[in-house]
Amino acid sequence: MMRAVFLTSLLSVSMAAALWADVKLPSFFSDHAVLQRDKPLPIWGWADPGEEVTVSLGTQTVRGTAGRDGKWMVSLKGQPATGKAVDLTVSGKNTLTLRNILLGDVWLCSGQSNMEMGLGNCDAPDDIAAAAFPLIRHFRGQYNFAIAPAKDLQGQWAVCEPGTAPGFSAVGFYFARRIHQESGVPIGLLTNAVGGTNIELWMSQETLLNHPALESYASIMRESLTDYRKQLTAALPEIENWTRQSRLALRAGQAVPLMPAVPDFPFIDKISRPRCVTLHNGMLAPLVPMALKGVLWYQGENNADGHLYVEKKAAMIADWRKWFRDPVLPFYYVQLAAWQPPHPDPAGGEWGMIRDAQRRCLSIPHTGMASAVDLGDAVDIHPKNKADVGERLALWAMRNEYGRTKLETSGPLFREMKIDGSKARILFDHSGGVLMTARKQGRKPVEETPDAPLKQFSIAGEDQVWHWAEAEIDGDTVVVSSPQVVKPVAVRYAYRSNPEGANLYNSAGLPASPFRTDAW
Repeated sequence: MMRAVFLTSLLSVSMAAALWADVKLPSFFSDHAVLQRDKPLPIWGWADPGEEVTVSLGTQTVRGTAGRDGKWMVSLKGQPATGKAVDLTVSGKNTLTLRNILLGDVWLCSGQSNMEMGLGNCDAPDDIAAAAFPLIRHFRGQYNFAIAPAKDLQGQWAVCEPGTAPGFSAVGFYFARRIHQESGVPIGLLTNAVGGTNIELWMSQETLLNHPALESYASIMRESLTDYRKQLTAALPEIENWTRQSRLALRAGQAVPLMPAVPDFPFIDKISRPRCVTLHNGMLAPLVPMALKGVLWYQGENNADGHLYVEKKAAMIADWRKWFRDPVLPFYYVQLAAWQPPHPDPAGGEWGMIRDAQRRCLSIPHTGMASAVDLGDAVDIHPKNKADVGERLALWAMRNEYGRTKLETSGPLFREMKIDGSKARILFDHSGGVLMTARKQGRKPVEETPDAPLKQFSIAGEDQVWHWAEAEIDGDTVVVSSPQVVKPVAVRYAYRSNPEGANLYNSAGLPASPFRTDAW
């Protein structure tokens, strides 16, 4: 992989002067795009150095000049949403006219495979057949692992209709459908998700190297980069000699000599998938500084131990907000769905750790969490019910971004534990005033089960030995106890990969988040 990078870069130097002969735009500025309403709107691209470029959208026209590197950028004033398509015209030595452009809200959909998963994989033929929403558009970015910030992200916009909807991010589709139907605002989805990826891949190298909470990770990166520099320094004389010989061979029409060994960039593993930074470079950097409404995030499976996840997510969100020049950019994310066979151990663990870390990420300002703990599949890590996931994310957006201030956005969230003798009383935020037991079956509405006992609560004393607990709803609190624990000190709820039977909900029909009160 690295040899190909060196070959491309070293042999293309002589072509750089002609690289931007015509005015060009990134792939996401193309026909059918949705551009962000009501915010300053950056538009950028490339041309000959010094070339004047004119950009027109709606009633606005602005001009800019390409710099020495050939890049130009202009900023249009914020414009209101419109259901009527307009043209975007960019002209210099040549003219580009982009058709069917909408002003609406642009949501960046990122994370792992459960965000990447297409609607066509969700066994939702009725939703696909009815997917005639010309004001919802989708752009799916192609995979791009890059060791340096990329200039463009390949992909194309698609208008939502039955023939294209199967390729939409399923979570994004259901989110956009709910928002659009409620608000009438055009919605653009930018899907930038790659299965099997750690959160570290989506952060900039600057953040990974300099964030205090990530020092253990940064020290490994620094050591690897130091070794790489030493190896590259030793290899450069032979590389430079090969470059000279290759140029002579190309000019003479002769065979190019074999390329010498080049040290691998340190963050590339045995299957040529970079370990970190590279998705930020390849799939996020090209979008900067696009104007966005907010971010939808479904990730965590690859950080399932939960180690430093709160710190990492806080660092990543701050990183993205800096890059996109929006310190309050909304960031709404999914708490992992149930998976794997149920485990009988009352101590729990496994995915309980990452879910509890995701719950604690709500301390990051301007975030919201949609729990999917009751929407999982014991066998399939990619549960097909993405409708409830998307709609639960939409609750946060509708309340915070679209004026639906009375909507309940979350199920019960642990707030405090009070000990009263042999019992522990759990207090919640988002209780809805009344807690209830309920069950969720497929995509059917949540069904209250008033006579069902609470399940999946465990309790421990000072010996830190966990026991299954008896739990009872008392108004908007839950009282937890066990005959085996005389003096309780900690409680856990649904703290395992598949908390089968977890049945605590609020009156809005939203599930309680798994939690633990301890830090063992």
